[in-house]
Amino acid sequence: MDKTILITGGAGFIGSHVVRLFVTKYPHYRIINFDALTYAGNLANLRDIQEKPNYVFIQGDLNNIKDIENVFDQYPIDGIIHLAAESHVDRSIDDPHSFLQTNILGTAYLLDMTRKYWKDNLENKRFYHISTDEVYGSLGDVGLFSETSPYNPQSPYSASKAASDHLVRSYGNTYGVPYLISNCSNNYGPNQHPEKLIPLMIKKILKEENLPIYGDGKYTRDWLYVVDHAQAIDLVFHQGRIGQSYNIGGQNEYQNIDLVKLLCQLMDEKLHRNVGSSEKLIQYVRDRPGHDRRYALDITKITNELQWKPSVTFEEGLNRTIDWYLQNQIWLNHVELLI
Repeated sequence: MDKTILITGGAGFIGSHVVRLFVTKYPHYRIINFDALTYAGNLANLRDIQEKPNYVFIQGDLNNIKDIENVFDQYPIDGIIHLAAESHVDRSIDDPHSFLQTNILGTAYLLDMTRKYWKDNLENKRFYHISTDEVYGSLGDVGLFSETSPYNPQSPYSASKAASDHLVRSYGNTYGVPYLISNCSNNYGPNQHPEKLIPLMIKKILKEENLPIYGDGKYTRDWLYVVDHAQAIDLVFHQGRIGQSYNIGGQNEYQNIDLVKLLCQLMDEKLHRNVGSSEKLIQYVRDRPGHDRRYALDITKITNELQWKPSVTFEEGLNRTIDWYLQNQIWLNHVELLI
């Protein structure tokens, strides 16, 4: 194998799409999927590539430094794509400490192991840390976050990701770890855990349950189709400039209420229900603490430097996503049992 790439969190939503892309696109790479298989990790996401000769799965926990050390002892790691993280804002409000443990200390353990094993040979090595637009805080009605926007995290989740971003940069500055960082907007697509907005609403529409909308429903997010994100990660990993960060956004801004109404419309059509029947299930609920009003990213840098831009419109991606969940209801029901 030409290179050995370690992908943490590779059984999760975004991670599984990245693992699949790398395993199929780079048969001369050995791809190691390192995942703790918490509730958000699911090897069923990767059944189609699990027998590929260049794919290796290792169950391990970032919070157990011995697990990380065993991987580095066993394989000559040339590059790391670090996706493993606790990622759900609501859970971070209920249990902030598990987010601090995994997202900050787990990242620190991985960086320490990288520094230990790469210290004598940094040539052609890359530590690529995947982060979120939430580290920037909340936008008003206009404007976009750029790579130079100040950090202003508002939830335990975003604070833990901001801290891990800073840690990665500090290890680059202090120890010479060759790093890259990207901050992405809200991902959606096949295999996403039903704790997240779009699959949660799809599941509830299927069951004709109430559709809970926080506050006034006018919270705005930029939506990025996960396959587009995986392709951007591929470009940043191979062509991004060491020591740089890149914003990856979908350029698809929607208010939550408008998104859910669109979902209702599309689902009614696909399920042959009366038009408007699912929209009647919408129910406004008490707002989440510290709810950021709007996120949106300026993707000029990655477009100019790496010629990347999203290829899937939100409506197209949403139709693909709904179709996937309708065709994979057994997967959806099984994942729901694991919550």
